Amino acid sequence: MSAEEIPYTIDAHPVTGVYNGKFGIWLFLASEVMLFGALFSTLVLLRVGAPNWPHGWELLNVPLATLNTFVLIGSSVTMVMAWASLKLENIGRFKLYMGLTVLLSFVFLVIKYFEYTHKFHLGISPATNNFYAIYFTMTGLHGLHVVGGIIVNLYLLFPGRALWDTAPGQFTNRVECAGLYWHFVDLVWIFLFPILYLL
Repeated sequence: MSAEEIPYTIDAHPVTGVYNGKFGIWLFLASEVMLFGALFSTLVLLRVGAPNWPHGWELLNVPLATLNTFVLIGSSVTMVMAWASLKLENIGRFKLYMGLTVLLSFVFLVIKYFEYTHKFHLGISPATNNFYAIYFTMTGLHGLHVVGGIIVNLYLLFPGRALWDTAPGQFTNRVECAGLYWHFVDLVWIFLFPILYLL
């Protein structure tokens, strides 16, 4: 089935005001907000109900998490630049910025790996206490979302890029949808970082 046979892959649907892919990604992100919202709510309820809830800055590696915050923010910037490069019809720049986005994503995971392995080396696991159960659950789920973003972005960078030759508008929209997902992943970390590490 060609792009011409599937309506509203490039142009906005008259009812929603956006093309179908963008509408779909917004619906998906709404479900993700509910998922992480439930986890954040659980953290708040546990913290309010526990008189001796530990402070994250006493137990977690704040400098590494701060570095990871800047890495993710940088990857969001490069993701925007990748999309903007396509809007300017510069596929070479797109490859550069999308490659940087993927690279920064891997840097984030490597830093998180060192943080996790240090905890495991000290004998700390999700079974240690409620704080670490929440910490490993939320950061682990976020890490899985980072892996998902890497897979999608690698696809767009390599095999999926062939769509640029036949339907550049549709490919640009796909990159925009991937960018919306990636910004959501970044936004979740922006909330996770202060709540888990600084409070």
